[in-house]
Amino acid sequence: MGTTTKVTYLTSFSTFGRDAYAYVAQEKGFFTGAGLDVTINPGSGTVDVLKLVAAGRAHFGVADATGTMITLAKEKMPVIAVAAVQQRTVAAIIGLEGGRIATPADLIGKKVADSPGSTVKLMFPLYAKAAGIDPGKVEFVPSAPPALPQLLVSGQVDAIGQFVVGKPLIEAAASGRKAVVLPYGDLLPDLYGNMLVTTRDLADRDPELVRRFSDALLKGLRYSIEHPDEAGQILRKYQPTQNSDVASAEMRLMTGYSRPDGFGGPLGAVDEGRIGTIIQLLEQAQAIPTGSLRPADLVNFGLVPKS
Repeated sequence: MGTTTKVTYLTSFSTFGRDAYAYVAQEKGFFTGAGLDVTINPGSGTVDVLKLVAAGRAHFGVADATGTMITLAKEKMPVIAVAAVQQRTVAAIIGLEGGRIATPADLIGKKVADSPGSTVKLMFPLYAKAAGIDPGKVEFVPSAPPALPQLLVSGQVDAIGQFVVGKPLIEAAASGRKAVVLPYGDLLPDLYGNMLVTTRDLADRDPELVRRFSDALLKGLRYSIEHPDEAGQILRKYQPTQNSDVASAEMRLMTGYSRPDGFGGPLGAVDEGRIGTIIQLLEQAQAIPTGSLRPADLVNFGLVPKS
């Protein structure tokens, strides 16, 4: 490939192990092999990623599918999803064993720290409805992503918004105390996890570039879930503050979400009918106004990976 295209990419949430696949794609030459010179920057949750991509501050980013739907139903932004990083939602609330939270009902009257733009906070009303609790009786404390584990360990909050795959990170920070994980997917099994997003303009104007980037990133994802130990080491090479063992453990957990049992499609696939079902679920929960969103408003189905 003659010319190299410079693109900027935002991770979903800081530079934890769950985002190692982007650095793997960088290290293994998947990006350069696709004629891409990629700058990877840390994202800070779904809403911020969407806003930065929409504003042209990044060409691509990763945002939670349901969080994106809720955001786009409220505020129209020129962004579109082109691949699913996870076929099941990884959103969760995490506490510590011996703490005050063991079940969703225990969240009432408690403090949960999370980034203001996080999908965990954005989706909480939907999760609360499914759990039969009043979302207004749970206090969310705005906090920076890197500070979350320490806020939990120090007891300043009862729980934190986190991805399911963050369990090893929390347990490492807690010096061996076990994490209590409340996965959103247990009560909301239809939901997708993170999706790769770009601008509608780029998807329409240069679909070939979008496919090249998406294919290279998904190669990194495939390699990472097949070689989790190496993925952890690669992340540490690019992000020296990260623990490679913790990152590897996160990537092992990712396998069951990116390529779950019974999933027969190609990595990154998105089903239009399932997106329609999720929209109906959000409408029924009054998380979005009825008729405010169609599947094509969220996903460019012409660009998602096909068998």
